[in-house]
Amino acid sequence: MSKQRIAANIVYYVLFTLMAILIFVPILLVVFGSFKTNLELAETSPFSLPRSFLHIDNYVSALKEGNMIRGLGNSILLVVLSMLGNMLLGTMTAFVLNRFQFRMKKWILLLFMMAMIIPAYTTEIARFQLLHTLGVYNTLGAPLLIYIGTDIMQIYIYMQFLEKISVQLDESAMLDGASYVRIFRSIIFPLLLPATATLAILKSVTIMNDIFVQQLYMPNKKLATLATSLTSFVSTRSSDLSMLCAGIIIVLLPSAIFYIVFQRYIFKGLMDGAVKG
Repeated sequence: MSKQRIAANIVYYVLFTLMAILIFVPILLVVFGSFKTNLELAETSPFSLPRSFLHIDNYVSALKEGNMIRGLGNSILLVVLSMLGNMLLGTMTAFVLNRFQFRMKKWILLLFMMAMIIPAYTTEIARFQLLHTLGVYNTLGAPLLIYIGTDIMQIYIYMQFLEKISVQLDESAMLDGASYVRIFRSIIFPLLLPATATLAILKSVTIMNDIFVQQLYMPNKKLATLATSLTSFVSTRSSDLSMLCAGIIIVLLPSAIFYIVFQRYIFKGLMDGAVKG
């Protein structure tokens, strides 16, 4: 192995180690703090291990006082419904744009591109007024419409996958008498499952961690999600650091577990979409 290669590997591993430290050390400190009492937090170093990992009173209190269980239920409902909506609309839109030639197609693609370029916050006032007029403000419908209707990137990812699916499959099915709906349902949609799995995982993590949309459009406490429940909990228990640490870990766990379990599907889907067959 050449000296340049060895030096490059050393730099790579040093940078990787520094990044891992910057990411995981703060999380580790929060985990330690969640098993400590406030007195123990004040008396010991943040890097010291808790006296007992069986001290779960902070977690019990955070679940009860922070309404984390209700927040988890609302978050799961948002994730499932948003994923279903994105999956159906995204695959159908990408199928039409990839397989059909029609007037104004280039302009439609340009509009989608512009929607990705324009910062979302510049249209927030208009979007708020629109959803309020539709009567979905302060309901689950408001974030659902936002999550389903504004994910433009998924259309381009689906179109990239469709480029790998031969048009001859469509033509063969049409010779057998299949309609476009049948072709989409029986051929195209099943072949897009790797992309769908990747997008569903990324979408679920994004929704679970989102605070802005959920807090702005669902101020009702009964509609609080995990993220908004944590912000309310922080405002009421700002002095109880150990309990706040427990609340942070409770909110962090679903997304972390989901990502760790399905990470291989994420990387596989991204790689499949990046390389054309």
